[in-house]
Amino acid sequence: MLLTIDVGNTQTVLGLFDGEDIVEHWRISTDPRRTADELAVLLQGLMGRHPLLGDELGEGIEGICICSTVPSVLHEMREVTRRYYGDVPAILVEPGVKTGVPILMDQPKEVGTDRIINAVAAVELYGGPCVVVDFGTATTFDAVSARGEYVGGVISPGIEISTEALGVRGAQLRKIEIARPRSVIGKNTVEAMQSGILYGFAGQVDGVVGRMARELADDPDDVTVIATGGLAPLVLGEASVIDEHEPWLTLIGLRLVYERNIARG
Repeated sequence: MLLTIDVGNTQTVLGLFDGEDIVEHWRISTDPRRTADELAVLLQGLMGRHPLLGDELGEGIEGICICSTVPSVLHEMREVTRRYYGDVPAILVEPGVKTGVPILMDQPKEVGTDRIINAVAAVELYGGPCVVVDFGTATTFDAVSARGEYVGGVISPGIEISTEALGVRGAQLRKIEIARPRSVIGKNTVEAMQSGILYGFAGQVDGVVGRMARELADDPDDVTVIATGGLAPLVLGEASVIDEHEPWLTLIGLRLVYERNIARG
């Protein structure tokens, strides 16, 4: 069994692979204050009763691959692998780890590891050229060339950040549930805000991806657009440019990176 861990700014997603198949997954909040010992207890609580794993911490886990956008959590995860999974091969994605995707950026080390991992999975599953739209804390748009190169991207405020900011900064507005309203034209304040968030982000995706595709390929229709991230299902039915939805894109990318680095030794 391979344990993959994607540490995001807001949430951490864990996936358990049996070969190429993801057989279990968990989603927890990201807390940069958690120590390695607390993380180990949390992992044991999630995995301890899984039928494919043993009762002891680490039993049944044959490999680990981790990426993190939060440096402090990456440090503690490194300690978890050292103290509690010392006999298990572990890959922590950082500069020097083989991904198979060239990064054509001014400062390659500045690119979030999760974005590179998404590109790895996108190339493997769909080929290039493609654009990955990840609906996370930020909404990120990542461009991959026909040759499988990471060529750049776009970062915008995420759906939850925008919704919270609207509720905090609007004098007569409040925090709302992120959900589909009855109609585009809201009949009350909550529905008007929901409409603005949903259809505003759908329009943003169509607009940004359309411009990226025209820069990425001579024929924009050749560009495959893949959506991922926890809030992707909210926008899928409204953004016309999305071709594929892969909720576990980052976890799949982590599996591929693990295999490439373990094979290299």
